[in-house]
Amino acid sequence: MKGSTAVDAVCAWLSRFPLSIIQLAGRIGVGAVFFKAGLLKYRSWEFTVLLFRDEYKVPLLDPAVAAKMAMTQELTLPILLFLGLATRLATLPLLGMILVIQTFVYPNAFSDHLVWGSILVLLLTRGPGAISVDHVLQRFLRQRASNHSRPAART
Repeated sequence: MKGSTAVDAVCAWLSRFPLSIIQLAGRIGVGAVFFKAGLLKYRSWEFTVLLFRDEYKVPLLDPAVAAKMAMTQELTLPILLFLGLATRLATLPLLGMILVIQTFVYPNAFSDHLVWGSILVLLLTRGPGAISVDHVLQRFLRQRASNHSRPAART
């Protein structure tokens, strides 16, 4: 039983690691992947459109439109992730992009998509953590609401 006590102690010690640091690392990690992809599309636009036309072949969308949509999302949504601003909302289009990429573009890259998707689902379900603009805004709005709900003091 002595060994399980040591294991329990280590597990208890590890469980004190702040989740907000893991959430921050996830936001930066996934955001960086998408932001770099967006920069690459921006820097070599003609090649990007050809890639969407000849290799990606996303159905129902003109290659130039699909490329512009992808680039715009990849250059804007990661900034929201980095800041932790509208984080839960920002995860949804990125999860949609992963689904499209997995289904139509790179079906063999499921291990990367599973990692990115798992991090985004964590952020969607648990939020961005304490190290985020969302957290600061939420605290401000709660404080403001509690101040407005108190009856005014009589003088």
